[in-house]
Amino acid sequence: MAEPKHPQKPDTKIITGGRRKALTGAAVNPPVWRASTHLYDDVAALDEGDKTNEDGRFFYGRRGAPTQWSLSEALTELEPGAHGTMLYPSGVAAIAGALLSVLQPGDVLLMSDNAYDPSRSFAQGFLKRWGVETRFFDPLIGAGISQLFCERTRAILMESPGSLTFEVSDIPAICAAAKAHKGKREIVTLLDNTWATPYFFTALDKGVDMTILAATKYVVGHSDVMAGSVTTTKRHWQALRSTAQTLGQVLSPDDAYLAARGLRTMAVRLKAHEAAALDIAHWLAERPEVATVLHPALPSCPGHEIWKRDFTGSSGLFSFVLKGDRDKAAKFVDTLELFGIGYSWGGFESLAVPKRPEKYRSAVPWHCDGTVIRLQIGLEDVGDLKADLERGFQNVGSRT
Repeated sequence: MAEPKHPQKPDTKIITGGRRKALTGAAVNPPVWRASTHLYDDVAALDEGDKTNEDGRFFYGRRGAPTQWSLSEALTELEPGAHGTMLYPSGVAAIAGALLSVLQPGDVLLMSDNAYDPSRSFAQGFLKRWGVETRFFDPLIGAGISQLFCERTRAILMESPGSLTFEVSDIPAICAAAKAHKGKREIVTLLDNTWATPYFFTALDKGVDMTILAATKYVVGHSDVMAGSVTTTKRHWQALRSTAQTLGQVLSPDDAYLAARGLRTMAVRLKAHEAAALDIAHWLAERPEVATVLHPALPSCPGHEIWKRDFTGSSGLFSFVLKGDRDKAAKFVDTLELFGIGYSWGGFESLAVPKRPEKYRSAVPWHCDGTVIRLQIGLEDVGDLKADLERGFQNVGSRT
């Protein structure tokens, strides 16, 4: 495709991004370049190749080829103000790579208390052994986060909404506080934006320095590929890139191809996930068996007003609190036929898992009148999904 001559809306960018003719040739999609070794015409070209390190220049398979470059470019184009995107073999690898690119031993990392469990584990395990201290904060703290800054504070990792309890943070306020800090070193802000994707929340134009996706979820969309990405500004690009390359992080060309193929339908799928999840969330909110529904688009969700202000939509993942203990929740989930029992989300299939958020809290204790069940609403018929959930409610007995 030719370079776009006019501004494009997000739905169009998802289709056109990364499909320059230099990357695709005569094909609609970039071919799969499977190659570890890239050959040079002569020694002079070999010597010249070692002087550049950027997408679009062949060097060695670990630095990618057109298949990966195309996906990186497409993801970069979805974030206004972005300079580049690094790809990783999983979302956890992307989180780790982003943090390692900005942190040093002795630094303090501030992490939202609703963060993805592997993010917490990486901080409390590897980073702790490496000499980085992690302090957790209330995801609803907003501008008040400035009270937590010290001279060693180097980075803030946010997840909004949290992918288990779904509090929505005031990302612009947190980022503004970080930028206003007058310490010896800047405070870098990182956001796990997997739930919303840049389709529903563009992060860099809200003040975020690095935005992270577990592309395994909505980018891929078919539950068959592990992938991650970090998109950032020019200021942090070289540190991010060199760290990824030092650690030998690379996404395989086959996985990059499948992720790019999934990306082309992401807008359509997200709209379908959104509509179905909202329908079911409102239906659950009226059920006597349900204590509360944790969906950012519902007033019952902490941070709902922030979601209304900053987001353009909602995805298919949310939780609800079933009245009763975990045994009752397990019985409910075991009854379901259309909802699989498994981790991850963002695929075409629906999933349900009972969770214990209290296990993953440090700064703000978690209390609720019942047991949290997280739902991934897939692309099945909404009526069939409701009927499946109805069978679950009937199986656990009392409706009160």
